[in-house]
Amino acid sequence: MSTFVALLRGINVSGHRPVNMRRLSAAFACLGLADVVTYLQSGNVVFDVAPGDVTELRRRLEAAIDATFGFPVTVLLRTSLQMDRVVKACPFAAAAAHNPTRVAVAFLADEPSPEALGRLTARTHEPDEILVEGSEAYIHCPDGFGRTKLSNAYLEKTLGTASTARNWNTVNHLMALAVHRQG
Repeated sequence: MSTFVALLRGINVSGHRPVNMRRLSAAFACLGLADVVTYLQSGNVVFDVAPGDVTELRRRLEAAIDATFGFPVTVLLRTSLQMDRVVKACPFAAAAAHNPTRVAVAFLADEPSPEALGRLTARTHEPDEILVEGSEAYIHCPDGFGRTKLSNAYLEKTLGTASTARNWNTVNHLMALAVHRQG
Protein backbone atom coordinates (compact mmCIF):
# COMPACT_ATOMS: atom_id res chain seq x y z
CA MET A 1 0.00 0.00 0.00
CA SER A 2 1.06 3.58 -0.64
CA THR A 3 0.10 6.52 1.53
CA PHE A 4 -1.15 9.70 -0.12
CA VAL A 5 -2.26 13.12 0.97
CA ALA A 6 -5.11 14.60 -1.07
CA LEU A 7 -5.33 18.39 -0.99
CA LEU A 8 -8.69 19.71 -2.19
CA ARG A 9 -8.74 23.15 -3.76
CA GLY A 10 -11.29 25.80 -2.86
CA ILE A 11 -13.74 24.05 -0.55
CA ASN A 12 -15.41 25.31 2.64
CA VAL A 13 -14.25 28.88 1.97
CA SER A 14 -16.64 31.48 3.39
CA GLY A 15 -19.57 29.09 3.04
CA HIS A 16 -18.88 28.35 -0.63
CA ARG A 17 -18.59 24.82 -1.97
CA PRO A 18 -19.35 23.12 1.36
CA VAL A 19 -17.85 19.68 1.87
CA ASN A 20 -18.65 17.65 4.96
CA MET A 21 -15.58 15.70 6.08
CA ARG A 22 -17.53 12.57 7.08
CA ARG A 23 -19.17 12.40 3.66
CA LEU A 24 -15.80 13.06 2.03
CA SER A 25 -14.22 10.19 3.99
CA ALA A 26 -17.07 7.90 2.99
CA ALA A 27 -16.67 8.86 -0.69
CA PHE A 28 -12.96 8.02 -0.52
CA ALA A 29 -13.66 4.73 1.26
CA CYS A 30 -16.19 3.75 -1.44
CA LEU A 31 -13.32 3.93 -3.94
CA GLY A 32 -11.50 1.20 -2.01
CA LEU A 33 -9.09 3.53 -0.24
CA ALA A 34 -8.01 2.39 3.22
CA ASP A 35 -7.51 4.14 6.56
CA VAL A 36 -9.04 7.40 5.32
CA VAL A 37 -8.42 10.31 7.72
CA THR A 38 -9.41 13.94 7.18
CA TYR A 39 -7.65 16.87 8.79
CA LEU A 40 -9.36 20.22 9.34
CA GLN A 41 -12.26 21.45 7.20
CA SER A 42 -10.08 22.78 4.38
CA GLY A 43 -9.95 19.53 2.43
CA ASN A 44 -7.00 17.47 3.59
CA VAL A 45 -7.29 13.69 3.36
CA VAL A 46 -4.67 11.06 4.17
CA PHE A 47 -5.29 7.53 2.89
CA ASP A 48 -3.69 4.30 1.77
CA VAL A 49 -4.13 2.82 -1.68
CA ALA A 50 -2.69 -0.03 -3.72
CA PRO A 51 0.01 1.14 -6.12
CA GLY A 52 -1.30 2.36 -9.46
CA ASP A 53 -1.62 5.27 -11.86
CA VAL A 54 -1.65 8.52 -9.87
CA THR A 55 -3.34 10.46 -12.68
CA GLU A 56 -6.16 7.93 -12.76
CA LEU A 57 -6.44 8.06 -8.96
CA ARG A 58 -6.79 11.83 -9.12
CA ARG A 59 -9.51 11.53 -11.78
CA ARG A 60 -11.40 8.97 -9.69
CA LEU A 61 -11.23 11.19 -6.60
CA GLU A 62 -12.42 14.26 -8.49
CA ALA A 63 -15.30 12.29 -10.05
CA ALA A 64 -16.34 10.89 -6.65
CA ILE A 65 -16.31 14.35 -5.08
CA ASP A 66 -18.37 15.80 -7.94
CA ALA A 67 -20.88 12.92 -7.68
CA THR A 68 -21.11 13.25 -3.89
CA PHE A 69 -21.27 17.04 -3.51
CA GLY A 70 -22.52 18.23 -6.89
CA PHE A 71 -19.62 20.43 -7.93
CA PRO A 72 -16.13 19.88 -9.35
CA VAL A 73 -13.11 20.11 -7.06
CA THR A 74 -9.47 20.00 -8.09
CA VAL A 75 -7.52 17.42 -6.10
CA LEU A 76 -3.75 17.59 -5.76
CA LEU A 77 -1.95 14.46 -4.57
CA ARG A 78 1.33 13.98 -2.76
CA THR A 79 2.86 10.76 -1.48
CA SER A 80 4.14 10.47 2.07
CA LEU A 81 7.70 10.65 0.71
CA GLN A 82 6.89 13.82 -1.22
CA MET A 83 5.36 15.41 1.89
CA ASP A 84 8.48 14.56 3.87
CA ARG A 85 10.63 16.18 1.19
CA VAL A 86 8.41 19.29 1.16
CA VAL A 87 9.02 19.81 4.87
CA LYS A 88 12.75 19.08 4.70
CA ALA A 89 13.29 21.39 1.70
CA CYS A 90 11.63 24.49 3.18
CA PRO A 91 13.85 27.48 2.37
CA PHE A 92 12.09 29.49 5.10
CA ALA A 93 12.69 26.98 7.90
CA ALA A 94 14.13 29.62 10.26
CA ALA A 95 11.13 31.90 9.74
CA ALA A 96 8.77 28.92 10.17
CA ALA A 97 10.47 27.96 13.44
CA HIS A 98 10.05 31.53 14.68
CA ASN A 99 6.45 32.01 13.50
CA PRO A 100 4.86 29.14 11.53
CA THR A 101 1.75 31.21 10.77
CA ARG A 102 3.84 33.33 8.39
CA VAL A 103 4.98 30.45 6.16
CA ALA A 104 2.89 28.41 3.74
CA VAL A 105 3.29 25.98 0.87
CA ALA A 106 1.28 26.29 -2.31
CA PHE A 107 0.98 22.82 -3.82
CA LEU A 108 0.94 23.06 -7.62
CA ALA A 109 -0.73 20.63 -10.00
CA ASP A 110 2.26 20.82 -12.35
CA GLU A 111 5.77 22.17 -12.36
CA PRO A 112 5.63 25.68 -13.83
CA SER A 113 7.33 26.32 -17.15
CA PRO A 114 10.50 28.41 -17.24
CA GLU A 115 8.45 31.22 -18.81
CA ALA A 116 5.94 31.12 -15.94
CA LEU A 117 8.72 31.16 -13.36
CA GLY A 118 10.20 34.14 -15.18
CA ARG A 119 6.89 36.01 -14.87
CA LEU A 120 6.87 35.29 -11.14
CA THR A 121 10.46 36.33 -10.48
CA ALA A 122 10.22 39.41 -12.70
CA ARG A 123 8.04 41.05 -10.05
CA THR A 124 8.98 42.10 -6.58
CA HIS A 125 6.72 40.90 -3.79
CA GLU A 126 8.43 42.60 -0.85
CA PRO A 127 8.28 42.14 2.04
CA ASP A 128 6.93 38.73 1.04
CA GLU A 129 9.16 36.02 -0.38
CA ILE A 130 8.37 33.11 -2.67
CA LEU A 131 10.51 30.28 -3.93
CA VAL A 132 9.27 27.60 -6.29
CA GLU A 133 10.88 24.18 -5.99
CA GLY A 134 9.43 21.70 -8.46
CA SER A 135 5.68 21.58 -7.91
CA GLU A 136 5.67 23.47 -4.59
CA ALA A 137 5.83 27.19 -3.97
CA TYR A 138 7.15 28.14 -0.55
CA ILE A 139 5.80 31.46 0.69
CA HIS A 140 6.98 33.63 3.57
CA CYS A 141 4.82 36.61 4.51
CA PRO A 142 6.47 38.36 7.47
CA ASP A 143 3.48 40.70 7.87
CA GLY A 144 0.93 37.87 7.56
CA PHE A 145 -1.12 36.50 4.69
CA GLY A 146 -3.96 39.02 4.99
CA ARG A 147 -2.26 41.61 2.78
CA THR A 148 -0.03 39.57 0.51
CA LYS A 149 -0.40 39.71 -3.24
CA LEU A 150 0.81 36.10 -3.36
CA SER A 151 -2.73 34.76 -3.27
CA ASN A 152 -3.77 31.43 -4.74
CA ALA A 153 -5.49 33.22 -7.64
CA TYR A 154 -2.31 35.21 -8.38
CA LEU A 155 -0.17 32.06 -8.31
CA GLU A 156 -2.51 30.15 -10.61
CA LYS A 157 -2.66 33.00 -13.10
CA THR A 158 1.08 33.69 -13.02
CA LEU A 159 2.28 30.07 -12.97
CA GLY A 160 -0.42 28.67 -15.26
CA THR A 161 -1.36 25.70 -13.08
CA ALA A 162 -3.87 24.82 -10.36
CA SER A 163 -2.71 25.50 -6.82
CA THR A 164 -3.86 25.13 -3.24
CA ALA A 165 -2.00 26.50 -0.24
CA ARG A 166 -1.62 25.20 3.30
CA ASN A 167 -0.01 26.94 6.24
CA TRP A 168 3.16 25.53 7.73
CA ASN A 169 1.44 23.94 10.73
CA THR A 170 -0.98 22.08 8.45
CA VAL A 171 1.83 20.95 6.12
CA ASN A 172 3.74 19.50 9.06
CA HIS A 173 0.69 17.80 10.51
CA LEU A 174 -0.20 16.21 7.16
CA MET A 175 3.37 15.06 6.68
CA ALA A 176 3.38 13.47 10.13
CA LEU A 177 0.06 11.72 9.49
CA ALA A 178 1.34 10.35 6.19
CA VAL A 179 4.90 9.43 7.15
CA HIS A 180 4.04 7.71 10.42
CA ARG A 181 1.89 5.19 8.53
CA GLN A 182 4.95 4.06 6.59
CA GLY A 183 6.85 3.62 9.85
